[in-house]
Amino acid sequence: MTLPTRPLGTSGLEITPVGFGAWAIGGGGWAFGWGPQDDAASLASMRHAIDLGVNWIDTAAVYGLGHSEELVGRLLRELPAARRPLVFTKCGLIWDERDRMADAKRVLRPESIRRECDASLRRLGVERIDLYQFHWPDGTGTPVEDSWAEMVRLVERGKIRAAGVSNFDVALLRRCEAVRHVDSLQPPFSPIRREVAAAEIPWCVEHGTGVLAYSPMQSGLLTDSFTGDRARSLAPDDWRRRSAEFQEPRLSRNLALRDALRPIATRHDTTVATVAVAWVLAWPGVTGAIVGARSPAQVDGWIGAASLQLGSADLDEIALAIGRSGAGAGPVRPERAAAPGRARNRPDTMRDGARR
Repeated sequence: MTLPTRPLGTSGLEITPVGFGAWAIGGGGWAFGWGPQDDAASLASMRHAIDLGVNWIDTAAVYGLGHSEELVGRLLRELPAARRPLVFTKCGLIWDERDRMADAKRVLRPESIRRECDASLRRLGVERIDLYQFHWPDGTGTPVEDSWAEMVRLVERGKIRAAGVSNFDVALLRRCEAVRHVDSLQPPFSPIRREVAAAEIPWCVEHGTGVLAYSPMQSGLLTDSFTGDRARSLAPDDWRRRSAEFQEPRLSRNLALRDALRPIATRHDTTVATVAVAWVLAWPGVTGAIVGARSPAQVDGWIGAASLQLGSADLDEIALAIGRSGAGAGPVRPERAAAPGRARNRPDTMRDGARR
């Protein structure tokens, strides 16, 4: 199966609109795990996504404290070279092996970045990482210019092909851009979490930086089957139990928005998850959406977003639903008549008026 592709900014990478997110396959037993996960199911899910045309996987060193990268490495070894996906990973979160449930520390010291890159290369079993990203801003006082200069050196040494950041605001993006072009930004972006549409995504459009939106289904909330009972029965070590979006009063607002997407999904003969991801992809400047799956069936639930084109009436209906539900904050509608992936200067900045 062949999916369309989009250029990731000016990096030279061509990626499918949806990529496989490997956070949940890291398994449980660490601070931000999703509960127990079967490795065989994880490998089957990634294989299925690739069979359906997905050409990139996004992981991170911290996912499962190295386990997600190891599983991606296993997958790569199983596949012939011509079928191997692009691999994106991240650094900058240092965990304590003696306390797996402790929060990882945000460290972007140059020497730490070098060590993490080498460790990721070993776990993945590759000679070069296609896209290497800072996972979060530094928490040690290291100037971002020093951190980003180390990324430049990794590119020059051939250890990474492209360099990006995740969870950075415009101020940090500007500081990095002054040292070397930022190939990509990975922000949280969904019909619930929309804040980055106001500033960070427009900055990326202006500077030719690709955008990889993570959690476009809001970590499972914007799927057909999620319920309040499901939220209450999450595994004890599932990080979502601690998330405000999965607790009242936000949970009811979020599920009300999910329910409002059902008629749109029915019209397009697809799933709510597909509509949620397609909404993210409709924003000018968004290159791709990172979508997780813990089984092949979950991949089937969102793969249609790679080709679904939401019409103006759909986008108007979703904007109205956001306002009525009171879910989240931020701009509620992309520009009218904007082609997917085409650079525009500004998103529609209509606000939802929701309770904060």
